[in-house]
Amino acid sequence: MATLCRPSVSVPEYVITMEETLELARSRHEDHPQLPLALRLIENTGVKTRHIVQPIEETLKHPGFEDRNKVYESEAKARVPAVVQRALDDAELLTTDIDVIIYVSCTGFMMPSLTAWLINSMGFSSDTRQIPIAQLGCAAGGAAINRAHDFCTAYPDANALIVACEFCSLCYQPTDLGVGSLLSNGLFGDGIAAAAVRGNGGTGIELERNGSYLIPKTEEWIMYDVRATGFHFLLDKRVPGTMEPLAPALHSLARQHGWDASDLDFYIIHAGGPRILDDLSKFLEVPPDAFRFSRATLTEYGNIASAVVLDALRRLFEEGGAEHASRGLLAGFGPGITAEMSLGRWNTGDRTA
Repeated sequence: MATLCRPSVSVPEYVITMEETLELARSRHEDHPQLPLALRLIENTGVKTRHIVQPIEETLKHPGFEDRNKVYESEAKARVPAVVQRALDDAELLTTDIDVIIYVSCTGFMMPSLTAWLINSMGFSSDTRQIPIAQLGCAAGGAAINRAHDFCTAYPDANALIVACEFCSLCYQPTDLGVGSLLSNGLFGDGIAAAAVRGNGGTGIELERNGSYLIPKTEEWIMYDVRATGFHFLLDKRVPGTMEPLAPALHSLARQHGWDASDLDFYIIHAGGPRILDDLSKFLEVPPDAFRFSRATLTEYGNIASAVVLDALRRLFEEGGAEHASRGLLAGFGPGITAEMSLGRWNTGDRTA
């Protein structure tokens, strides 16, 4: 079975704290009628620090979508290869061992995808398949895991590489003054993650089943309004309450596999915000500590979109992993409203253990 190996994660060197975020909101929007509400919502995220790809002075400017997208491309090319190489090293694979690259990002645009540049620049084989995913937002991390699982199921001896590159700060829009936009300005951060999925061997999560679920008639709850100025992020106030309709989908997937979603050994969950995790704890009937890896990502990095799930998994590895054959759930949530879910067992790499 395919094994999701240890992720490599990198965040940019520029840091903005919660205190700095609140002060910026006060100084730039002092006359906003809903500023007290926005400040309270930002404080309640629990995000202490975020990392951004440019100094805050540059981030707050808006030179136009063309210039911002050039920054996205140049920074991706400068930062992604080292993350990819560490993920391959951790999985004990070479670039020539990879059969497909799944690249996920919703904060910039390139055509051809960064996958083509990686193949040409890092020595991947010219017959490496490319699967770029651009429009699943935060759910794309889970989708990438699922597509890698599908690929390795179809080609049992194949290896997949997942790459997530999110520079959310490049989507900052100074003219967007809705409460949802102000909240987003204090929630999202930048990050890059990569992980290999091995068809044979490897230590990590041995993937067994995956699934997707879309809440009907919610496609406008998380979306981009694409304008000449770039991507304008729209966030409906109903989004934090989506775990109540999504939890049954998680339960259903587990039941199909003969498992109980309330009684698993580890949980790797997209940290969209604290209420997402609090509600999921309630509706899955699991203790809040079950989501400690996701909470740590949210606290230290903010919401890094599609990279969150891989960073939460990295933290499980850093804790020492789990016992061999212990059962776990991975899930990413994003526009649609979409859930991308996966079930698997921890594999120590010793199939006889």
